[in-house]
Amino acid sequence: MHVTLIPWIASAGELKTKPTQHSVKELRSIGIQPDILVCRCDRQLPEGIKEKLSAFCDVPVECVIPCIDAKSIYEVPLILEQEGLAIQTLSLLQMKQQPPELQQWQTLVKRMYNPQHRVEVAIVGKYVQLSDAYISVVEALRHAAIATRGELHIRWINSEELETEPPEMHLQGVDAIVVPGGFGSRGIDGKIAAIKYARERQIPFLGLCLGMQCCVIEWARNVAKLKDAQSAEFDENCLNPVINLLPEQQDVVDLGGTMRLGVYPCHIVPNTLAFKLYLEEKTLERHRHRYEFNNAYRSLFLESGYLIGGTSPDGRLVEIVELPEHPFFIACQFHPEFLSRPNTPHPLFKGLVQAAITRSRKLDGLTAPVQVS
Repeated sequence: MHVTLIPWIASAGELKTKPTQHSVKELRSIGIQPDILVCRCDRQLPEGIKEKLSAFCDVPVECVIPCIDAKSIYEVPLILEQEGLAIQTLSLLQMKQQPPELQQWQTLVKRMYNPQHRVEVAIVGKYVQLSDAYISVVEALRHAAIATRGELHIRWINSEELETEPPEMHLQGVDAIVVPGGFGSRGIDGKIAAIKYARERQIPFLGLCLGMQCCVIEWARNVAKLKDAQSAEFDENCLNPVINLLPEQQDVVDLGGTMRLGVYPCHIVPNTLAFKLYLEEKTLERHRHRYEFNNAYRSLFLESGYLIGGTSPDGRLVEIVELPEHPFFIACQFHPEFLSRPNTPHPLFKGLVQAAITRSRKLDGLTAPVQVS
């Protein structure tokens, strides 16, 4: 199956097949003959173009499949089904032809194109100039917006700017705030300022990996009054390392070997926001980090009004923290964005967007519940 471009040349007023002919020729020169051509184009392919591609590329005309530009990538599967890609693929593989179950996907696309609410989410990060650095977070938010019938708008906030400017200059008017993961000390105080703003202004908040660690530092400095609280990643000599290496990692030189990398089980604590979102006591989540919540501060953390919503199965590692005296304030040590899917959004993201829409509607004087699928 060869995906190829059929460009429209405006000055000539026609679609050009030469790029496809040349790419197929190059494939043949190394012994590869495509069975199907999937043709990227911005308009429908005339039959004459299909026949020309079929003749010059030695592919049956019914196996020349247009893939027309769509407003969203999530519409592409429906377009390809309509153009007969699945039928030709099953035929070539000599597999049974049967009607696809696309009703759920059709509903997803319909909801995406017909939102009922507008929701603006601020992503506060240090790599916002390269938005693809957070593409998984953006798509997870998009999945949640579709499920809650929301029209998602992202407000990109450079965390370094929050270190020198008041948070309200950048965050005023947003419906939710997300602080995603990352490494290194640059922009950390800006992330902490955004978290404080979300906590004090009752704005729905979700912290991811480093975002959770910044959440813990913000609590320690501004709630527990440990003004010098810090992560040992940023200052190994700090007096209050509320984020630290585990004791058995302290003397390890091979840093890569100490990283928690991959899927780990998480125990969800009953009677917490996390449990309300997950609706189960055990889940599997993907990790990529070295530093952890320092258990020496666990009692102080709990006494100040926070809750631990998730732990490792043995209860030793803190996976989720949350603030019950807040409409929606939760942070996790793992990366839930990696497990979100268009038709099954991750519970943490769906909960965040639902809380954001609810808050926005209350500000507009609306009280009807938000529909969620």
